[in-house]
Amino acid sequence: MKRITLLSAILALVLSPTLSSIAADPVRMGAGAMTFDTVPGWGLDENGKSVLGSTHGGVVVDKAGNVYCSANMGVFVFTPDGKLLRRFVGDDYTAYHDIEIRQEGEDEFIYAARNNAAEGIKIHAETGDVVLRLPFPKESGLNLTKFNPTAITVAPNGDIILSDGYASNHIFKFDKTGKYLSHFGTKGNELKQFNTAHGMTLDTRYDPPRLLICDRNHAPKGRLLHYSLEGEFIEEVITGLGMPTSAAVQGDFVSVPDLHGRVVILNKTNTIIAVLGHNPDPGKGRNFNIPQDQWVEGIFSGTHGSYWDADGNLYVQDWNVSGRLMKLVRVK
Repeated sequence: MKRITLLSAILALVLSPTLSSIAADPVRMGAGAMTFDTVPGWGLDENGKSVLGSTHGGVVVDKAGNVYCSANMGVFVFTPDGKLLRRFVGDDYTAYHDIEIRQEGEDEFIYAARNNAAEGIKIHAETGDVVLRLPFPKESGLNLTKFNPTAITVAPNGDIILSDGYASNHIFKFDKTGKYLSHFGTKGNELKQFNTAHGMTLDTRYDPPRLLICDRNHAPKGRLLHYSLEGEFIEEVITGLGMPTSAAVQGDFVSVPDLHGRVVILNKTNTIIAVLGHNPDPGKGRNFNIPQDQWVEGIFSGTHGSYWDADGNLYVQDWNVSGRLMKLVRVK
């Protein structure tokens, strides 16, 4: 009798779903027009496991609504309902620390800053074909011993801006063919210096558009800055953000992940109007080593990337050992 009971218990344990695959209830977060519900289990496989491996990258959405997530092993593409559509793995697709997507003619392209590969890169979003590489520009005249890009964006005319955020904190500008044009910025804690120019995007809330730069480690607190596309300082946008890692713009709103485990949303006046996924545990915010069985629905950890879809839903990626990507559905 005891043997039968023991065998039954073992079979129940083996055949039962894993903790990570058990459906959690959606969690509501945010405020006012920026209220969202989480989608439990989005992007996980049939066993409730993440397919990504560790994540230290970004997320973007194409014109069809497909979601591109850069993980350490490559780029994973999901349908809007969280099914894996395709992936690009191999040497050309690792270490995409930051990604942006642009439509050029009939095609869409992924631009990426590859921190550990010491380059910027451009690939075709559907085929994965490498179109352009941006190594350290020796034409700059700088004598750098390390080149570790963390952020990339693209100007309306096709110029490419690449931030060396993990090394010199210079920001380099190239034309659309990869020809070096100029650079600006340097490392430090003064007003016009960067202490880890970690994230960057094109701020289309302004005419002409500006660079919105996440100065992650600027003392005493992280901040956002505006620079012109020519590299001229405009203003300090907001300070006291903790460790802002990246920024994504839709309409009048900007989502800004903070590595401590939250996303703040700014309006057109750059006022914080919502805070999402705040982690109250200082030991679990800014923490890469939170395995999947310790994830808590609606609570973020090392928040690193975010992006909006056409309906105003938000995708959020954690810097995470198991690879975490979340969908937040906008409550209308």
